[in-house]
Amino acid sequence: MDIIRYHTSGSPVPLVGVRDQGQVFGLLGVGSLADLWALPLAEIRQRVQAGERVPAVQAEEVTLLPPIDGRTEVWAAGVTYSISRAARVEESERSADVYRQVYDAERPELFFKSAGWRVAGHGQTIAVRADSAVDVPEPEVALVINRFGDIAGYTACNDVSSRSIEGQNPLYLPQAKIYLGGCALGPAIRPAWEIADPYHLGIELTIRRNGGVAWRGQASTSALRRTFDDLVGYLMRADVHPDGVVLATGTCLVPPAPFSLADGDIVSVGVDEVGVLTTGVVRGLDRMREAFGRCADFTLGR
Repeated sequence: MDIIRYHTSGSPVPLVGVRDQGQVFGLLGVGSLADLWALPLAEIRQRVQAGERVPAVQAEEVTLLPPIDGRTEVWAAGVTYSISRAARVEESERSADVYRQVYDAERPELFFKSAGWRVAGHGQTIAVRADSAVDVPEPEVALVINRFGDIAGYTACNDVSSRSIEGQNPLYLPQAKIYLGGCALGPAIRPAWEIADPYHLGIELTIRRNGGVAWRGQASTSALRRTFDDLVGYLMRADVHPDGVVLATGTCLVPPAPFSLADGDIVSVGVDEVGVLTTGVVRGLDRMREAFGRCADFTLGR
């Protein structure tokens, strides 16, 4: 069973529902995902499993939307896998010790990644910056956390990053990671109570180019250095998230330099028991404005 945000051909208004065995059931009284994440975990579970539902439609009849709305933000954790530490050290000749230190430190690296309205979903588009030379997708397991700090579900995240910009100086990390088209989530949210062991989830990244596979890699959350509860604890330690928060837990797959995403690539991030998030790639802000402008879910300034 998955929790999804979607619309149908007969109703362009975003809806929240449950996808189960090829059917989608809307959840009555749940106007947004943010409404769910404002509730205690036990009540979220009751609403999802036993709440009042609208008549079912076939899953293929709905269009999935990014599984985030309201005031929910996306945050991310850095250097939580040894391969991420190695990649950051490789790209940052003048400041490699920064990444070695944060990998071993008690306090994790946590940073703001995206406002909910900026997030792309399954079948939509991510972007690489026009002023960046080396750009990569970063496949991650993302935690969906309610306002009380409980893990309510899991989804796949693509934490798109500019290796060349961050490599110049770690202080450039916001420009390397926080921009329009730099974050994707989806395709759905798998409830936390349905995943027995989140520390043994396989993760796969596939990048397709010109009809072939340009790069593919596999890993597992078993290589994660920190626990999810530890990351959530630090995120909630001095902040509030009234509509919940999504926390990407770090990447364990990094295409080696000088590989870089290109306009027209197709990126798939697969997480066992969660699903496969697939997005196209464009280069530059103008192309990304056009892509988001085609989605009824977004309104961008010009």
